[in-house]
Amino acid sequence: MTRFSVLDLAPVTEGSTASEALQHSLDLAQHAENWGYTRYWIAEHHNIPGIASSATAVVIGHIAGGTSTIRVGAGGIMLPNHAPLIVAEQFGTLASLYPDRIDLGLGRAPGTDQMTWQALRRNASPDIGDFPRDVVELQHYLKDPQEGQKVIATPGAGTDVPIWILGSSLFGAQLAAMLGLPFAFASHFAPAAMDQAIALYREKFEPSDQLQEPYVMLGLQRLCGGIGGRSRPAAHLIPAIFRQPQTRRTRQTAAARRGLRGRPVGSGTGHGAGAVPLCRSRQPESHQAADGGISRGNPGR
Repeated sequence: MTRFSVLDLAPVTEGSTASEALQHSLDLAQHAENWGYTRYWIAEHHNIPGIASSATAVVIGHIAGGTSTIRVGAGGIMLPNHAPLIVAEQFGTLASLYPDRIDLGLGRAPGTDQMTWQALRRNASPDIGDFPRDVVELQHYLKDPQEGQKVIATPGAGTDVPIWILGSSLFGAQLAAMLGLPFAFASHFAPAAMDQAIALYREKFEPSDQLQEPYVMLGLQRLCGGIGGRSRPAAHLIPAIFRQPQTRRTRQTAAARRGLRGRPVGSGTGHGAGAVPLCRSRQPESHQAADGGISRGNPGR
C-alpha cells in the first residue's frame, strides 16, 4: 500500500496574504492527517512574495501544533543559510514539543538569490565543502553529548531528529550514501538526473546508526483537479497554482512546465492515481511531490 505525504511552500496566491496562506497550510495539513497521509513537509525559500514558508521551523511548529499524528518536517532547511547549532536548537525544541513527529531534511542550495543569501548569513561562502561539514556538525549536536563537550544544543542534544539529505544532483546522492542517511531526490525539477542519482546512492550507501539500508524518496510534480468528474490536463492547472506577481510568474510557470515532462498525471481516481506506474518503474522506497506529495514507508521512526 502506497502512503502519501504533502510538500508545502505555503503559497500566497494573488489577492491573499501571508496570514491566509499559513492558515490554508494548517487546514490542508489537518485534512491530510484525517485522510491518512504520512508526512507534511515545509520548504524554505526567501525573498519570494508568493511563498510564506521562509521561517520554516516556525511554520512547522504551527502545523504540528494544529495536528496530532502526522509527521511534520522540513523539506528542507537550506543549511548554508544557518549555523548548525541554531538548526539543532530549533528542531530539538520541535522534537521536545512533538516527540517522534519531526523530520529534518537538509539542502545545500540557499533557496534564494545571492544578495538575499548574503543578508541571511553575512559570512556566506561558495565553498562546496561547507555543506558536508555542517551536516556532520548538526548530527553531532542532535546526539547525546560526549564527555567534555563544551557546546551543547539545549533542547536538541539526545533528540536524534531524523535527518534526510535533499538533492537534485549526484553530489547529494554521494553525501547521503557516505553518511548513511535517507535521500530525497528532487525529480520534480531535475528528472534527467534521477536514475543516475538513485543508482549512485544505492551503490555507495554505508549503513549508519540512523539507517541500515538505502532509502530513497522521489519528489514528483503532482497536479490534480476534478471538474465534472474528470481531472483537468496538468498544463491548464499551472496558472492557477502560480498566482503570483508577474515578474516571478512567467519564470515559475516555465519551471513547472519543465518539471512536468515525463511526470504522472492522475485520472481523478484516488489520491495517487497516475503516480503508481512511475513508482513501480523506479522502485523507490518513498515518494513525495511538490504541493501534493506521495510517500511510502517511514525511516524516521
